[in-house]
Amino acid sequence: MHGASVIGWYKTETTADISSGIVAAITYLLDAADCAPGMIDSVMIGTTQFINSLLENKSLLEVAVIRLASPSGHSVEPKIGWPRTLTNAVGDHTFLLPGGYEFDGREVSAFDEKEMRKAAKEINRRGLRAAAISSTFATLNSGMEMRAAAILLEENPGINITLSSDIGRMGLYERENSAILNAALSQLSNQVVESFRQALRELGIFSSLYISQNDGTLMKSDFVKKFPILTFASGPTNSIRGAALLSGVEDAIVMDIGGTTCDIGVLQNGFPRESFIDLHIDGIRTNFRMPDILSIALGGGTIIHNAQELLHQDNPDTCTIDIGPESVGFQLTKKALIFGGDTLTATDIAAVTNTELDIGNRQHIQHIPLNLAIAIEEKMHSLYETALDRMKTSVGDMPVILVGGGHILIKRHLAGCSELIRPKYASVANAIGASIAHVGGEIDRIYSYQELSREQALADARQSTTNRVIQAGGDQDTLRFIDFDETELNYLPGKAVRVRVKAVANLTCEKSLQ
Repeated sequence: MHGASVIGWYKTETTADISSGIVAAITYLLDAADCAPGMIDSVMIGTTQFINSLLENKSLLEVAVIRLASPSGHSVEPKIGWPRTLTNAVGDHTFLLPGGYEFDGREVSAFDEKEMRKAAKEINRRGLRAAAISSTFATLNSGMEMRAAAILLEENPGINITLSSDIGRMGLYERENSAILNAALSQLSNQVVESFRQALRELGIFSSLYISQNDGTLMKSDFVKKFPILTFASGPTNSIRGAALLSGVEDAIVMDIGGTTCDIGVLQNGFPRESFIDLHIDGIRTNFRMPDILSIALGGGTIIHNAQELLHQDNPDTCTIDIGPESVGFQLTKKALIFGGDTLTATDIAAVTNTELDIGNRQHIQHIPLNLAIAIEEKMHSLYETALDRMKTSVGDMPVILVGGGHILIKRHLAGCSELIRPKYASVANAIGASIAHVGGEIDRIYSYQELSREQALADARQSTTNRVIQAGGDQDTLRFIDFDETELNYLPGKAVRVRVKAVANLTCEKSLQ
């Protein structure tokens, strides 16, 4: 990319070793675009390694869980409701200690330095290398979490510590869960970032490295080492941001169709609409910022299961069409019929109904009746329309932008769609979205307007947000606030108000990989 212009692109299959795939793609691009490595100002990478590691329970550290909320916080212990496999992976190392605040900043109970130091010594004895520290209303006052972290570092130099106040929103249990997951990934995050850096060095690229995060913005690679959890939904959000640039539309529904799924999100003012409900990741309740995404198992590699039965039916209307959710995934070019494989996929159906589609060898699909392919295709479109309707918040039709390599699966107008947009470079919208992303930051806090005036509280919220943007690698001169929400909490005393502020800025591109 040069600014908002595409000067070269390359799309390749996923490799088992993610970094080698990145090296291969960049090597090809530099040659194709006749671009010297020294001309590159910045590199942006979107990665799914952290969410995949969590879902597969791989490369996770055991975590010391320190909750500063005793005695009130004893009623629900940490990790309640977690899957057994993940609970086993992070271990059973819970420390319930005195501390915590009320919503207005008053202490629930005093911080006990002696007990904290005792816990820190025990953590050292167990040989733990990661810890998650949480406290009630820590997003309002993180003082106790920070004091606990300082003592823990004194007793355990080099331990990876996650403070819940740095990640989650209101809600102790959900915020604590987010901190535990982040801490469990702390060693992997260091390894992944360093592998990316080493790969770039080998290519002779010594520019700034950024990783895309859940809300469609970027963060410095060092920031990712501390907060790998913030990358979990970066894939769909990159596609949404790329769709906005490629189409020139800032308010629309985006359908990103890949090999396995179709991820559907909403563009609002050029950014992904965020989810404001508790999110479940592998069955675990969390509350850090995530986009509002609906994923359905219908991509280019989705399997049509009862293929033999369908192929021997004279009238497909009398036969049940069984689509997915299983997919051949990144093995599409090996297993789909049109590529010489033995599995009937959604891509095969698209090729039968669209003779202009230039992929594979059509001789491998000439035995599929056109009327059968049309019937399967109509069932697929019906599934897309149902998902589209679930993402709409009003009865009116909305523009729909199609991106991703599987966008060829949609052939006709969709119900609820005012305009179907297929932008140029749709298949690489994800990479384009990563390259144009801003650096972002957000705070979500409760203020008491009896303790602070409204002007003072909002000034504090804006300054805290600004600090987070700069810390993540944003340029202060280009910072702008894009979202503000002020909600009165009438069920709490003291004129309590929940304030949420979000800002973005252009990234700073200093050479950083030498």
